[in-house]
Amino acid sequence: MKTESPASSPRRSPLGAWTTAILAALACGCQSPPTGTDAARQEPLRAIDRPVDLQRFMGDWHVIAHIPTFIEKNAYNGVESYQLAPDGTIPTTYVFNEGGFDGPTRTYRPRGFVHNRQTNAEWRMRFVWPFKAAYLIVYLDEDYQTTIIGVPDRDYAWIMARSKTLPEERYQELVAHLTATGHDVSKLRRVPHR
Repeated sequence: MKTESPASSPRRSPLGAWTTAILAALACGCQSPPTGTDAARQEPLRAIDRPVDLQRFMGDWHVIAHIPTFIEKNAYNGVESYQLAPDGTIPTTYVFNEGGFDGPTRTYRPRGFVHNRQTNAEWRMRFVWPFKAAYLIVYLDEDYQTTIIGVPDRDYAWIMARSKTLPEERYQELVAHLTATGHDVSKLRRVPHR
């Protein structure tokens, strides 16, 4: 039986390792059974049931707060940008500074796929082919200025806005929405912006 020495084994690129780690975190978050006893946590989280105008939703969204994945737990200046491609997919760019305002820039480029074409509010995000993770628009204001993105088991969530900051009262309304939908807001982290 032939074994490869570490020196002769193929090396994985750091980007490939990060992509795999992101995918694993999101896949686990979307697949684990619900926990908790309140009624909101008995069923998987669902996207809003009204139609989302994809053209209006496209563009830059500042991540105001999140229940983060491990790769973004120290994110500053987080911005998620969406573009609608001619084939109907949504090339996405998520950029933030790691650990501080002047920290190293981290950039991720998943691709979104509209899963529910009746509402456009439920997508799948692909970080690495062929795996896709659920992406749910669980709140969107009428003016397309604030949104909340979630996953079925509520382990991750993102409060996002078109501007870098929100008035405190508006921020607390969005946090209350997360609470009402069964999220553990003690895990919520505000993302610093400047």
